[in-house]
Amino acid sequence: MSFKAKLLRTTTALAVAGVAFATMATQAQAEYPERPITMVIPYGAGGATDISARTIAEPLGKAVPEPLLMVNRTGAGGATGSVSVKNAKNDGYTMIFARVGSHTVNPAMKATLPYTLDDFSFVGVYEINPVVCAVSMESDIMSMGDLIAKIKADPGKVRFSSSGVGSLLHIAGIMAISKFGVEKATEAVTHIPLKGGGAAATAVLSGTSDYICTNSSALASFVANKQLRPLIVTTKDPVPGFDAPTARSLGHPELEELVGWTGIGGPAGISEDVAAKWRGWLASAVSDQKFLDAMTKRGSVIRLMDPKESNDFIRAQYNTFRKLVDDLDMRIK
Repeated sequence: MSFKAKLLRTTTALAVAGVAFATMATQAQAEYPERPITMVIPYGAGGATDISARTIAEPLGKAVPEPLLMVNRTGAGGATGSVSVKNAKNDGYTMIFARVGSHTVNPAMKATLPYTLDDFSFVGVYEINPVVCAVSMESDIMSMGDLIAKIKADPGKVRFSSSGVGSLLHIAGIMAISKFGVEKATEAVTHIPLKGGGAAATAVLSGTSDYICTNSSALASFVANKQLRPLIVTTKDPVPGFDAPTARSLGHPELEELVGWTGIGGPAGISEDVAAKWRGWLASAVSDQKFLDAMTKRGSVIRLMDPKESNDFIRAQYNTFRKLVDDLDMRIK
């Protein structure tokens, strides 16, 4: 066989192999997912993130063709679970229920946090909810005015609980009283960081903590059962089920910046194909009426953002909280 003929045969074989490889790669991508997907919840059971994740898990599980393995990886205000996802392969098999605390407040507050927003790809924010400040029904604090008066009367004695340093609950507990005129707010109250929003709410019930400021979804059942008394909601309009004045009605519309959100993300570099599949799965899940009824009852607003809108929204939230942290001198070195 001539050299020219051999070259032609080799070239043809390589071309065929290339086409076959490309076809196999496309098929492999199209087959995602081929195995269970680990869904990391970076906070403990009973908190706003856990409630949101496990409520959407049912309709989401019907849309995703492989099982979703729900795993709580708690610690460091959501950082422990977030780092585990950051370090995972970006193949779509390790995802996270990203939260306002873990992915906007934490990065805004902690200078030494072992991740940044650039370490993640967000495929969809699906829930936004207001913040509610509440006390035990056994407390003699009946209003925000009572709370502020008690703090000013004995600085350092009043305690508030959170899901950890750098969480939304942490910054909300300080920001709320600061906007109501408490000077040096970080020194005026005692912060009790705990492992999750559920533990933080329980601390108020047990009397370990005097007040909590967290997402409406985390407090809805406590309020409905007459265990916690809401003092304020950070919305323009009243929230059904929460018999409390709005921040605007109390003369502090700036507190409307305090909102929670939940979305799903993964390690940076997730392919557009994987993101598109998640977009479709989430669209199916958030249209489920049982899910909508449950989340609306908790005061949440369900609105699905596409990947670009989600990333832009989260970045804007980070900038908002970074400014708040600087204004309140809460930056952790």
